[in-house]
Amino acid sequence: MHPLQTELADMAALSLTVDGAVAHLVLNRPDALNTLNTAFWQELPKALRAIGATADIRALVISSTGKHFTAGMDLNVFAGLNGPEFQLEASRRAEMIRRWVLELQACFNLLEEIRIPVLMAVQGGCIGGGIDMIAAADCRYATENAFFTIKEIDLAMTADLGTLQRLPTLMPQGVVRELAYTGRKFSAQEALRYGLVNEVYSDHDTMIAAVMAIAHTIAGHSPMAIHGTKEMLNYARDNSVADGLRYAATWQSGMFHAHEVLEAMSAGFEKRAPVFENLQPNIPKITR
Repeated sequence: MHPLQTELADMAALSLTVDGAVAHLVLNRPDALNTLNTAFWQELPKALRAIGATADIRALVISSTGKHFTAGMDLNVFAGLNGPEFQLEASRRAEMIRRWVLELQACFNLLEEIRIPVLMAVQGGCIGGGIDMIAAADCRYATENAFFTIKEIDLAMTADLGTLQRLPTLMPQGVVRELAYTGRKFSAQEALRYGLVNEVYSDHDTMIAAVMAIAHTIAGHSPMAIHGTKEMLNYARDNSVADGLRYAATWQSGMFHAHEVLEAMSAGFEKRAPVFENLQPNIPKITR
């Protein structure tokens, strides 16, 4: 068993398995429709930090169980909205809510910040906060019965954990606006047509097998090159072409590894799988 599985064995909302260089994180509260409860918000960042810090994990798949990928935010998370702390003086209440939202955003931001690719495999409903989550991943895949909905508008809320910021970089603006304003369900086929998902599969097992195969292909490449590719793509999305090119040149000046290029070329000539060293564990060097 991989040490990560032991380290994260006590999770209640998630479970983890490791297959070679691929980690597989699963939402495992099917009876509760995998709603994003307090345990989820505590366990997801812990799991992502642990996975990202591990040297021998090169790709991450996130999937779910039961009827729906997730029905969105667990209502118990909002249980304290009428509590004493929400009766504070207006500016202090606003500061508290802003800080709370930023903390929730940070959980999904980790999906972008982690140095390995994250692949989402969606079955059934992906509702509300589920879209916030999958929008922060590198790639998304779905079953034929999957559907998506920006549910916040039906709850008299503005989506605030990434959907409105990330979805317009993945789908046409007009489509995103219609979906956000109406809250209507859109199917896996529509998500495929507009570019939200990469592929649609007939059923959950077929999807998981296919996505794990993609993850293993990714894991077979140089982890330094994969890390750099993710870094460049994220930077290019948020900056100008000129800035992205300059950043790529700077990155390459420090990260280019001629030995790995020669290994990749030799492996191609010899018709074998290349062998690349893992990145170093991401362990803080400063201790208190």
